[in-house]
Amino acid sequence: MEKQIVRSTVEGAIALDASRPVATAAAIPAKATARLFFVDNIRVFLTILVILHHLMITYSGTGRWYYNEGGADAFTGFAGGWFCSINQAYFMGLFLLISAYFVPGSYDRKGAGRFLKDRLIRLGIPLAVFSWVLHPLFLYVGFSLVDGLRLSFWRFIATEYFSKYGQPVIGAGPLWFVEVLLIFSLVYVAWRLVFRARPAHPVVDARFPGNGAIALFALLLGVVTFLVRLVFPMDEYLFQPLNLQFGFFVQYIALFVVGLIAYRRNWLLSLPDKTGRLWLGIAALFILLAVGIHRAMASGAMSGTLKNGGWHWESLTYALWESFLCVSMCIGVIYAFRRYLDRRGKLAGFLVPNAYTAYIIHALVITIVALIARDLLPLHPLLKWVVLALVTVPLCFGLSALIRKIPYADRVL
Repeated sequence: MEKQIVRSTVEGAIALDASRPVATAAAIPAKATARLFFVDNIRVFLTILVILHHLMITYSGTGRWYYNEGGADAFTGFAGGWFCSINQAYFMGLFLLISAYFVPGSYDRKGAGRFLKDRLIRLGIPLAVFSWVLHPLFLYVGFSLVDGLRLSFWRFIATEYFSKYGQPVIGAGPLWFVEVLLIFSLVYVAWRLVFRARPAHPVVDARFPGNGAIALFALLLGVVTFLVRLVFPMDEYLFQPLNLQFGFFVQYIALFVVGLIAYRRNWLLSLPDKTGRLWLGIAALFILLAVGIHRAMASGAMSGTLKNGGWHWESLTYALWESFLCVSMCIGVIYAFRRYLDRRGKLAGFLVPNAYTAYIIHALVITIVALIARDLLPLHPLLKWVVLALVTVPLCFGLSALIRKIPYADRVL
């Protein structure tokens, strides 16, 4: 059981502030470190959402991706932008929260050396293999077949891979998340070593933050995000070698730290149902508000100032909307899964161990399937998205199960 908990790349909880402990630590660690089925199910949900998100980009053209089919009408562009912006507002932040939640316990059990070794194996190996083998090889084959590239693979890498196509040195495609998680883990190790931060009581039961503290956290998150985007616009990769969008990193850093605190405070299990229902309702409201925002973007009224940042009320509005939706969705999703999906059935028993590998390979899978379906399925883009979602999601998890049967693969994946 412990091995399974540690091996999960994206597991965890939501937390937003500290409060006074209400119980002694002695009875709490078992609750904090027990297998949390609803967390496993959140991990699967987020992985599937990532697949659907990138598949939507393929057909709506609402972002940069391996393959954009084109031909999307105005409604498809609007629907795709609405769907993707909602996802972008919270799902990777929640992924990092979930990932961070089990980091302190893993470090406590293993110590710096074993923890670091585990992170390098579980995160570093897939990151290196995808960035330096699978991704460049995939692009080479794609450009050769689709664009008629007539260079050897090594010539392509030497002359065009970086200069012409601007590919990163590491963290290619969706593996930027694994790269960020590895970086954050290394920083955590350094922090623990420098400050010798090992609490006498690893986990204490604490009240979940009140609604005022949660709202203040979301407000500050939005304001700081707005200020950071004055320098780092949200849709620009300002550090291309690592494939990082710094415009989103206020959220990523903040929620990773919150996940670390959440473990020590045992907030995952102390989230009150009343608080969860309230913030789930707030999330629904902000999802509806996104319709108006994207209507303004589609009309051109807000799109430029949103992407370019600067001292514009539109940019501030979007940053605040994004932060409040992020916080409310994180709380709401955790509440809903803990309340209704805290169990492990046969389907979850298959999906959970294969979620990490499905995340790693999904970009290649959905791109290949989309290219195959380009002429075979002459459907409206949104209908095509629905059809291929029913194909690619099972395919990603099925291939993941096969890959993990390769000798020693389960040690990494």
